[in-house]
Amino acid sequence: MKIIIAGAGEVGFHLAKLLSYESQDITLIDSDKESLSYAEGHLDIRVLKGDATSISILNDAQVGKSDLVIGVTSSETTNITLCLLAKQLGSKKTIARISNTEFVEYKDRIKFSELGIDELISPEELAANEIALLLSQSAFNDTYEFEGGLLIMVGVSLPKSAPFVGKTVQEAARIFPELHFMPIAMQRRGTQFTLIPRGDTEFREEDQVYFVTDRTGMDELYKLTGKKKEEIRNVMILGASKVGTKAARDLCEKRFNVKIIEKDKNKAFEVADMLPNALVINGDCRNVELLEEESLESMDAFIAVTGNSETNIMSCLVAKSKHIKKTIALVENMDYFQISQSIGVDTLINKKLLAANNIFRYVRKGEVVALTRLNNLNAEILEFVVKPTSEVAGTLIREMDFPREASIGGVIRNDRGIIALGDFRIEEGDRVVVCCLPNAIPEIEKLFL
Repeated sequence: MKIIIAGAGEVGFHLAKLLSYESQDITLIDSDKESLSYAEGHLDIRVLKGDATSISILNDAQVGKSDLVIGVTSSETTNITLCLLAKQLGSKKTIARISNTEFVEYKDRIKFSELGIDELISPEELAANEIALLLSQSAFNDTYEFEGGLLIMVGVSLPKSAPFVGKTVQEAARIFPELHFMPIAMQRRGTQFTLIPRGDTEFREEDQVYFVTDRTGMDELYKLTGKKKEEIRNVMILGASKVGTKAARDLCEKRFNVKIIEKDKNKAFEVADMLPNALVINGDCRNVELLEEESLESMDAFIAVTGNSETNIMSCLVAKSKHIKKTIALVENMDYFQISQSIGVDTLINKKLLAANNIFRYVRKGEVVALTRLNNLNAEILEFVVKPTSEVAGTLIREMDFPREASIGGVIRNDRGIIALGDFRIEEGDRVVVCCLPNAIPEIEKLFL
């Protein structure tokens, strides 16, 4: 695919990096020479210095031949203008990063696609949604919903007490035949290798395992992983950033008791006016005494979303020492994900990764309606729609020529989530959730074209 990315900041560079690994034809546009020099020196891409809304620059980037134009500059106006121009100049698909979450809320009424913007991406909105989802499944350290929760992906570190530790996938299936979940990926403790579980794969203590389940299977997973379904009502949020404010608003609407700590006095008053149902405190979040004075130990969840990754992690560690049930830290440095299990924070979230997940489904071949990349694992989970021309249509799962580096986690049919085994026949119109390693993606894409 020919892809043009405007904005060589954190999101733009991260996207260009991921896409260049897949040998996509990438052009990166930015007005900052230093950012472009760094990108050009580290990635196999073409760079163009200039204003992304300049028609001559866009023509130079061959926008008329582009399959996808992505506007991820820090300016919302630039991203929107770029997409409008790119569409008029012949680009097939456009995506704009925005910071005003109202645009996402009203996108059905405004009809942005008719204006020339195929998709709006708000990293802040995605991060806030991720926080709400993590609090609803508090025992798990990673989670993702397909089709409003008809199928759910959850990640968990297996405790010694889990009854299938020491057993293979096949043995566990025989002992627990009525279970409604499927292991789709795992990582051994202390390693960076991602495994796609097969029948002879053994579950071990402290494996980070990802399961796909339906709503029935959630209670079974809690029971079998030895995790407790904790009720979360009292939430402390550190930092009234865009992510913090959006998360607080969403949680207040769901009747959570929300307390926000914000260092900047003016911002604290502003957010207090915006969110009358939240308690906003003006103070330095690095002050442990302040956190204790504000009843940190009585909180069920602690969410750190300041602009400083280290502050967020350290604050969460303080909260963890007070036996808070759930801690979530917003981090900008992707390297922290490599040591996420040993840091001691329940979940790390990253806006770049969330935005990239959303954008990547437009790069994949076949009709991909959802995609997520697993935190710290080299794997993708894709939701494909089975077309009449798809090779898998009308085929039993066990008869498919599926690569070993991939597995089917579940199928959505007629608004119902199904954990599909070998004797299940895939039909046209099914939505199939597949987990695969990067080297298997081209092979999987062919099956669903």
